[in-house]
Amino acid sequence: MFTESTLIKNRYFDSVFLMRVAKRLSGEPGVHEAAVFMGTPKNLQVLADAGYTGIDTLGASANDLVVSLKTATAEQARDIFGSMDGWLQRERASAGPATVRTLDQALQRQPQSNLAVISVPGEYAPNEARRALESGLNVLLFSNNVSIDDELALKQVAQKRGLLLMGPDCGTSIIGGAGLGFANAVRRGPVGVIGASGTGIQEVTSLVHRWGSGISHAIGIGGRDLSDAIGGISALQAMDALEADPETSVILLISKPPGAKTLPRIDERIAACSKPVVTCYLGVSYGSISGAGAATATSNLDASARAAFRLAGVNPPGDGTPGGELVDGELVGKERASLNGGQQFLRGIFAGGTLCYQAQQVLRDAGIPVHSNEPLDGATKLSAHQPSTGHTLIDMGADEFTQGRAHPMVDSTLRVTRILEEAKDARVGVLLLDVILGYGAAEDPAGDLAEAIRQAKALEARAGAHLTVVASICGTSGDPQGLEAQTRVLEDAGAIVFDTGYRAARFAAALVSALVSDRS
Repeated sequence: MFTESTLIKNRYFDSVFLMRVAKRLSGEPGVHEAAVFMGTPKNLQVLADAGYTGIDTLGASANDLVVSLKTATAEQARDIFGSMDGWLQRERASAGPATVRTLDQALQRQPQSNLAVISVPGEYAPNEARRALESGLNVLLFSNNVSIDDELALKQVAQKRGLLLMGPDCGTSIIGGAGLGFANAVRRGPVGVIGASGTGIQEVTSLVHRWGSGISHAIGIGGRDLSDAIGGISALQAMDALEADPETSVILLISKPPGAKTLPRIDERIAACSKPVVTCYLGVSYGSISGAGAATATSNLDASARAAFRLAGVNPPGDGTPGGELVDGELVGKERASLNGGQQFLRGIFAGGTLCYQAQQVLRDAGIPVHSNEPLDGATKLSAHQPSTGHTLIDMGADEFTQGRAHPMVDSTLRVTRILEEAKDARVGVLLLDVILGYGAAEDPAGDLAEAIRQAKALEARAGAHLTVVASICGTSGDPQGLEAQTRVLEDAGAIVFDTGYRAARFAAALVSALVSDRS
């Protein structure tokens, strides 16, 4: 394999755009991997660690674009390097011509703006966010690798100025019907969402839409906001905003459990809220949620969406079924009968970190021990590059997998490789996957996985075994990829498809529990 990198001087692009360019380059004949980054010191180290050569000789600065390729031949790499202007311009054209390069220029063009979306390398993000706040703008900070000290300082500045800082590492928000970051096509309605998790927001907003209601606003707060280090600053501000919003009738808060010092503050604010509040603290055991204040407490995304739906004044259609409380015992029995005596393990390969976390919770509460690179508190930690062992759930959107590569919601290459690796293990009987639709996600995420699913099932079949592939889809019919079309693609590939991550995890847990019972 040939590796080479090139430099494009004084060209800035945001990280989401660059992920999509890398995804398209990776699909070119002869290209094994592609990485496209701004030339910050951290990004250059990431590229070097990922095995790209020649990085230290480029002389890159943070204002320069670095393109790194692993190709079959040197000529293939150089052909792509020679046409990079075309690769960049073609995708940029879909968003219209670039007309501004600075915040000041943007404000001159749109002086009525009240929100800035910031997606720059983490070491530069705090300065840009501070400038936006000092210009009177609310901020969605998409950037990650922002220190917790900088996060606290920025949120204190925002709070003092009566502004809201969403993030850092805020992947999803929906403000006034406009999706920011990774978001789905959902109608406006009475449910307001506050979320420390991007895919958690996507899942509940999609469910509320599919069940016939809608979203007033979905406010991402960043994964650390409810820690004791930050104290829930943005969460409390978001609750104030949604309580004052006449279009919001119920508030849904999604997060891992708040810090011990922060939880009482959240409880106190909920108790004083004039609108009903639903909390979903992922990672707690059923029946063990404490400090729920005056909220309706839930412990999974389906139940939280269903509770918010009811508090908004309507019941989900077929009340109970949409939330996935029922497991099809007949289907479990059929799949169990197809597995042989040596197949006993489940492997989950996720693009959505929250869906991976929720699946761990489902399995744990079913008495099934799990290994993960992003484990629940007290669970067994598995390093990113360590082979799976026992029942393993992998979050492939974690930093160790995305350094030097696009997020798996954009590029499924590493997921495909992992799927085929797991299928080679004769002890694996169940494969659990998620597919996430929406703006910013891959154009055909189900199609990107379909051939790997077929190959994985064929590998097991040649070994005289059967592989049960369980998949969930997060999204709506209005998403660019189309919920129904993506479902058909997965089913045609041989997957059993569920409309929520919780239902898929419950089915997988029931199947694994049945296998354990059979072997005992």
